[in-house]
Amino acid sequence: MKERYYEELLNINTIGDQSWDETKKCYHPYEPTPYFALDKLFENYYINENDFIIDFGCGKGRLNFYLNYNYKCNVLGIEMDTKFYNQCIENKKGYLKKNKREKDKINFLCTLAQEYEINDKDNKFYFFNPFSIHIFMKVVENILRSFENNPRKIDIILYYPSEDYIYYLENCTPFIQTKEVRLDNLYKSDNQERFLIYELIYY
Repeated sequence: MKERYYEELLNINTIGDQSWDETKKCYHPYEPTPYFALDKLFENYYINENDFIIDFGCGKGRLNFYLNYNYKCNVLGIEMDTKFYNQCIENKKGYLKKNKREKDKINFLCTLAQEYEINDKDNKFYFFNPFSIHIFMKVVENILRSFENNPRKIDIILYYPSEDYIYYLENCTPFIQTKEVRLDNLYKSDNQERFLIYELIYY
């Protein structure tokens, strides 16, 4: 129900999973975060229009439109697949046609995640297991390098977090887990259906 409701509200098309080219072994197939899961997350996690959110492996851009519509925040989707990137651009046209928002606050970039240069204003980073742990490590290293250049509060948001991601953040980085949003009432048989929030705090 919520899938269709939000797709019509945002005037976008992001429904459906998609098979993946087996040669892209370090990257995972497209699967959007369910809207009801996003609703649950943001009932328990604060975000505002001053945040700069980066969605790594944004697919067709669902998270970006959802966040910009509800919180008027700055969002950037990073997507390596040209086909998905083009779908993001088409979705942006439909989204802006129906919803009056600042077009400069929602953007997409077609590039490899590890090659994106973290902006000094970027402060929240979203991952739904988009790629291998090796690429994730490189991206986090880029985030930490940006923090050294401009110390600020930074959050990493993991949905359906892999054990590799969790182990790396908790044992090899200064990030600290500060929140868990479980979806047990929605997926009673799957303990991995949850969001984990990690913070990097400066004093």
